[in-house]
Amino acid sequence: MSTRVLVVDDTAVFRRVITEALQGVPGVEVSGTASNGKLALSRIAALEPDLVTLDIEMPEMNGLEVLEAMRSGGVKTGAIMVSSLTSRGGQLTVRALELGAFDFITKPERGDAEQNIALVREGLVPIIRAFERSREIRSILGACGSKSTVPPVAQPVRTASGAVSRSPRRTGSPIVLIGVSTGGPAALAKLLPSLPSKLGAPVLIVQHMPPLFTGPLAESLRKKCTLAVKEAADGEVALPGHAYVAPGGKQMKIVPGANGEILVRITDDPPEHNCKPAVDYLFRSAALHFPGRSIAAILTGMGNDGTEGLRLLKRSGCVSIAQDEASCVVFGMPKEAIAAGVVDTVASLDDIGGAIVRSLREGHS
Repeated sequence: MSTRVLVVDDTAVFRRVITEALQGVPGVEVSGTASNGKLALSRIAALEPDLVTLDIEMPEMNGLEVLEAMRSGGVKTGAIMVSSLTSRGGQLTVRALELGAFDFITKPERGDAEQNIALVREGLVPIIRAFERSREIRSILGACGSKSTVPPVAQPVRTASGAVSRSPRRTGSPIVLIGVSTGGPAALAKLLPSLPSKLGAPVLIVQHMPPLFTGPLAESLRKKCTLAVKEAADGEVALPGHAYVAPGGKQMKIVPGANGEILVRITDDPPEHNCKPAVDYLFRSAALHFPGRSIAAILTGMGNDGTEGLRLLKRSGCVSIAQDEASCVVFGMPKEAIAAGVVDTVASLDDIGGAIVRSLREGHS
C-alpha cells in the first residue's frame, strides 16, 4: 500500500519541486497539491492523505495554523513541515514540532531545479520511511493493546544473569546528558518541565537540528521550565539547574576548566552520523573528561547516534536511560542503544524525568 502525500506550498515552483522529488519513490504517491492553508484543509478532508508536506510561511493561513486546525479537528494525517532557513522559520518550525509535526526539512537556498529536487528527495525520503515504520509500529502496538501494558514507572533492564543493574556511586558532581532527534522538540517540551530547578546538575542537550532552529527551541523550552534553558555558548561554565542546547550546525563537548568546573566548548568539528551536532560527540567528551559522573538519556530519533557514546560512558559507570518504544515518535536511537546492551533503564517519556531525579539521588547515597 502506498503512502499518499499531499503537497502544500504557496509557490508553484516549490510545489513542483516536492512533487517531482517524490515521483518514482517506491511506495510513495502524491495524491494532490494545495496552494494555501485553507485549500489544504479542504483537500485533507477530501483526499485523506497519510502525510502532508506543509509550507511554514503562507499567506491567509500558514503551516502552523493548518497544523493547529488539523490537531483540533482530530485529523490523523502526519505532517512534515517545510521551512526556510530564517529566524522566523525556525521559531514557527519549533512550535509545529512541539504540536506534533513528525519532522521537517528546510528549503534549498540555492541551486538549479534539478539540484533542488535531488536535495528535497534526499531530505524527505528518510523521513517518510521513518514515518511508515512508526505508523506500522503504532498499528502493531495498538492491536496488542499496548496502552494497558506500558509500565507506569521506569523499568530497570536485567543483565544476562538476571540481576537488575543499579546506579553506581558517582566520583564527582553529576552531569545530565540528553540525546534526541526526530520527535525531539515535543519530547523535550514534556521532559524538561518535569526536572526541578534545584536539580543539582547541569543538563546538556543534543537535538539534531540545523542553524537558526536550536536558538528558538531553547527559548521555547525556557518558557516552559523552571530550569534555565539556553542555547550553549563556547567557553561558558555549565551550572547546576541550567540546561544547554547544542547550537545547530556545530558540535558541543564538555572539558574541565582551570578550577575543575565543567566547561562547554562549541566547535566546528566534522559531522558524525551525518549529524552536527552529534550525540556521540558530546557523550564521548563526558566519558573522557568526567568519567563516572553522567546520567545519559537517549530519546526518540532516527539512526544510532548516541550508542557508541553510551558504550564509552558505561565503561566508566554512568547511568543510562532509553525512551521506550510506545512513547517514541521514532524508535531508532533508543532501540539501537538497548540492542547494544548499553542501557540500564527503559522508561516511557512521562517517567524519564523521575528516573533522572532518582538516579541523581541514588548517586549520593
